Amino acid sequence: MAVVSSLSHAKALRFIEEITTDADSVQQRVLAEILNQNADTEYLNRFRLSRTAGRDEFKSKVPVVTYEDLQPDIQRIANGDRSPIFSSRPISEFLTSSGTSAGERKLMPTIKEEMERRQLLYSLLMPIMNKFVPGLDKGKGLYFLFVKAETKTPGGLLARPVLTSYYKSDIFKTRPYDPFNDYTSPNDAILCPNSFQSMYTQMLCGLLMRGQVLRVGAVFASGLLRAIHFLQLNWKQLAHDVATGTLNPKITDSCLRECITSKYLTNPNPELAEFISKECSTEEWEGIITRIWPNTKYLDVIVTGAMAQYIPTLEFYSGGLPMACTMYASSECYFGVNLNPMCKPSEVTYTIMPNMGYFEFLPHDMSSSPTRLVDLADVEVGKEYELVITTYSGLCRYRVGDILHVTGFHNAAPQFRFVRRKNVLLSIDSDKTDEAELQKAIDNAALLLKGFNTSVVEYTSYADTKTIPGHYVIYWELLVKDEVTNFPSREILNLCCLAIEESLNSVYRQCRVADNSIGPLEIRVVKNGTFEELMDYAISRGASINQYKAPRCVNFTPILELLDSRVTSVHFSPSKPHWTPERRH
Repeated sequence: MAVVSSLSHAKALRFIEEITTDADSVQQRVLAEILNQNADTEYLNRFRLSRTAGRDEFKSKVPVVTYEDLQPDIQRIANGDRSPIFSSRPISEFLTSSGTSAGERKLMPTIKEEMERRQLLYSLLMPIMNKFVPGLDKGKGLYFLFVKAETKTPGGLLARPVLTSYYKSDIFKTRPYDPFNDYTSPNDAILCPNSFQSMYTQMLCGLLMRGQVLRVGAVFASGLLRAIHFLQLNWKQLAHDVATGTLNPKITDSCLRECITSKYLTNPNPELAEFISKECSTEEWEGIITRIWPNTKYLDVIVTGAMAQYIPTLEFYSGGLPMACTMYASSECYFGVNLNPMCKPSEVTYTIMPNMGYFEFLPHDMSSSPTRLVDLADVEVGKEYELVITTYSGLCRYRVGDILHVTGFHNAAPQFRFVRRKNVLLSIDSDKTDEAELQKAIDNAALLLKGFNTSVVEYTSYADTKTIPGHYVIYWELLVKDEVTNFPSREILNLCCLAIEESLNSVYRQCRVADNSIGPLEIRVVKNGTFEELMDYAISRGASINQYKAPRCVNFTPILELLDSRVTSVHFSPSKPHWTPERRH
């Protein structure tokens, strides 16, 4: 496969026009290539596809599946089975999805060739951006990029997030110099597994090169806010390092330390240190990004879906800079790009690139179930669909769980607005907690109240992103049999917070323990009768009293204000939950 990074921007843009103009025939070719490549796999042979199977036969014989359907076969691969189960090509590693199954990260098998396909999509981003923001080759990008913990399956294959896989690949590590993708962060800083040392040195390099920075970014909006909070906490030490030309002794990674001291922190710079101290020592942090990096033209962060909750805070810190959402991707497959990246966050649409995989769409209308899946070229503007994919790595008709709203077409390729992740209740960073999981966690925590003759009458939740990092808030209404002599103590209610966290999935716990991207869970106990007031409010706004159910997650400001006005006590998790990178399979 030709990698477009070596091509001119004009050629990359022509490539986009070509594949979107003939989207349906590109899709038919992609499906034919996948079926031909994987014709002898165990999975496809179960459905007795003919050697010349086309789209209709594929759809009639191969079922639509979820991760749970595939998990037994995935586990075989994880345990060391090297036979061609899903793919005729060797499985090179597992990419861990941020979704979970039974509390564990989902393992998505991938093949080596997929790295090139992902790189192909990356290589289209700057040619698109250059149309809207010229001159990006005249400076650098300050991007906060991190690797996460990786593990090995019992069969010896690596299991790690897709971006960790990419950053550790030769494609990234030995990439040729490209003035449009010149980062302030050296590879040694990005690849350092210690999150503090990685963030510290990336921030230090960004400060040292502040005049050259033209764009500031992270993968998710939450990650960029975490970087700003890190600067708030560590600016004195950073300024000291700049002033003296010496590196914080907490940076103990020898390769990273050598890299920073020999290439970046070579001389004292008291003037820059004084500037950093002056800007950061005030209590006024509004516009801090443009004050410290004055040439920044935009923020490069994902602010769609659950990340939209961070937009007001990012606007505050950036002084209203544009926010560019450039691409739409997941562990299972990279899907598409934003052809108008400087649009408002609420107007972001992604154009599906039909060469990345074979895409089908399940109409998201429960009344029409069961229903026939729709092909890429046949979706209807204004309708919502759940994305179903077939990939070169061997996933066939796999439900990703993303709900997409069709906003229009670019040539013959549809454009979608990301609506939400199916069934997700709470999300702060890469975590995704659904209603069933939260219910189970609440039940486990409520066991601690039994000795006090106390039970949880009702509850709801809220993802609080006003704090950095954000954290889960649980509103509890309690029934206490003897409030005078046997009310649960503050310590017990704090332990209830921890019990909920211990019951949540491994992605949440990794964010809490290893990544520090989620803060301690909070329980707010509310007065008795609060949830009846909540029902009265909902009915006054038109809800049916017969069908009313207390919402398990709230984000509507008047409801939050009502709940917060009834809070009688506040409790936080006293310690971090248990998490270990080792898999137990």
